[in-house]
Amino acid sequence: MSENKDMVRMNQNVAPEQFDWDSFESGLDADARKEKSDLEEIYNGSLNDLSDNDVLTGKVVRLTDKEAIVDINFKSEGVISLNEFRYKPDLSVGDEVEVMVDRREDKSGQLQLSHKKARTLKAWDRVNELHETGEVVNGYVKSRTKGGMIVDIHGIEAFLPGSQIDVKPIKDYDQYVGKTMEFKVVKINPEFKNVVVSHKALIEADIEDQKKEIIAQLEKGQVLEGTVKNITSYGVFVDLGGVDGLIHITDLSWSRVNHPSEILEDGQTVKVVILDFDDEKTRIQLGMKQLEAHPWDALSADMKVGDRVKGKVVVLADYGAFVEIAPGVEGLIHVSEMSWSTHLRSAGDFVKVGDEVEAEVLTLDREDRKISLGIKQLSKDPWEAIEEKYPVGSQHKGMVRNFTNFGVFVELEEGIDGLIYISDLSWTKKIKHPSEFCNVGDKLDVVVLELDTAARRLSLGHKQLQENPWDKFETKYAEGTVHDGKATDVFDKGAQVQFEDVEVEAFCPSRLLEKQDGTKIKKGEDAQFKVIEFNKEFKRVVVSHTGTFKDEERRNVKESSSSNKPAASSGDEKTTLGDIDALAELKKKMEGGE
Repeated sequence: MSENKDMVRMNQNVAPEQFDWDSFESGLDADARKEKSDLEEIYNGSLNDLSDNDVLTGKVVRLTDKEAIVDINFKSEGVISLNEFRYKPDLSVGDEVEVMVDRREDKSGQLQLSHKKARTLKAWDRVNELHETGEVVNGYVKSRTKGGMIVDIHGIEAFLPGSQIDVKPIKDYDQYVGKTMEFKVVKINPEFKNVVVSHKALIEADIEDQKKEIIAQLEKGQVLEGTVKNITSYGVFVDLGGVDGLIHITDLSWSRVNHPSEILEDGQTVKVVILDFDDEKTRIQLGMKQLEAHPWDALSADMKVGDRVKGKVVVLADYGAFVEIAPGVEGLIHVSEMSWSTHLRSAGDFVKVGDEVEAEVLTLDREDRKISLGIKQLSKDPWEAIEEKYPVGSQHKGMVRNFTNFGVFVELEEGIDGLIYISDLSWTKKIKHPSEFCNVGDKLDVVVLELDTAARRLSLGHKQLQENPWDKFETKYAEGTVHDGKATDVFDKGAQVQFEDVEVEAFCPSRLLEKQDGTKIKKGEDAQFKVIEFNKEFKRVVVSHTGTFKDEERRNVKESSSSNKPAASSGDEKTTLGDIDALAELKKKMEGGE
């Protein structure tokens, strides 16, 4: 207390203008204050040198579990999170790194630095340069994202599409996370700061170089080893080490191949021979079967026409079946050689794929490598004893196989067919098509009419099994006889007349339809008709109604005449050419259903 009083008295004894207020307020004398001022100037100057956009180079002086301590020649050392060095897992003390000031002092008074910002600032110039030059750059795969991966390229997060990871489709993306890989910058969007990189482009470039080297050495006939890359229905693509070639399905094996997967599988290593390629050698045709001897060369020299062979049906078509009688050696059995039957049928009616069959060698051409076979030759030809079994006049039962417009084919047994002409089906029915008389598959009684062994032709009849009713009609409907009939149809040139025998249809010319009262017979009218012509061969009957009463009139005239000369014929009952034409037209109408 006494000291303070002495101090006050001392100050009171000093003039105000001589009082050192700075020393009083700071508690420091002039020398101490000057030293402090110098330090503050140095400190402020140092802070002014630290711009937020400046990139500095610092040295790692210490590493902790979470941070890297970096010296940037400042009053204090800076701190950087180790997360910013994930791309560089081998960071160690003494490494120089680029940094930027993030915060000059945190709550602990430490200088916060950012390595990521420093890298990003400089990275854009570098990335643009990489895009222009196409230079390869290392990048750190940070994580997965939708459609691809996030890659750190000099501090910039770039996008790696899934399709640009490898030339092969990738199923497990996670296997790449945390790896450092080589990339090529393929796209930059400066506006949105987007960068797209590709690893696939580097692989393709390497493959292209390999491909050019391989293609330059390719020669026809060269034997190479490759890997099955893709199997299709028409062939197999083989990777020859950067260049692909195609083995067509026909060049896989001398034996027939239904699908290439029967021979090869994906990833299989195979030996192939180069068969051909285009001028640029981009389309390479390969073969496998050419590395083996042709099966025909191994075919027994003793095989000859007439020999019996066994084999398996490998291909079936309507016209025949291909049978493999030895590996890679096929013979054709034409459908006509499968049965003695003359009916054209499908080969599938006799055999199916996979069947084991026995056949006879019909032709053998070793030069053209063709062989034809037959099955029917293993059984006796039914035509050899045809005259004994089917003599003319013999009766049999057969099955209707098919129709033609002119008749019916009837099978008597396998390989023996006969034809019934439409005119030999019925004595009385007017048949326009055989299907009106019978159906395919029907059993039909027939008689052999003609036999031509050389031509293998058999003519049959059905109506001949019954008596010809026209023999009886020839007497009953003799010319001059009169019968009751009905006009079933009347037209310009005459009328169709039906008698009691429904098989007999007659024609009455228009001029002979006149009745005694001068009118003409109408459709549906019953009347008497006189037969003026009967032709059994053509089943033609011509009648006259007028003649039934004109005859009576002529008789009366004859009886009343005293002259001995016969009465002149009126000629009404004579058939004219016009009548015959009308009759033919009538038959045509009847047969045409008009």
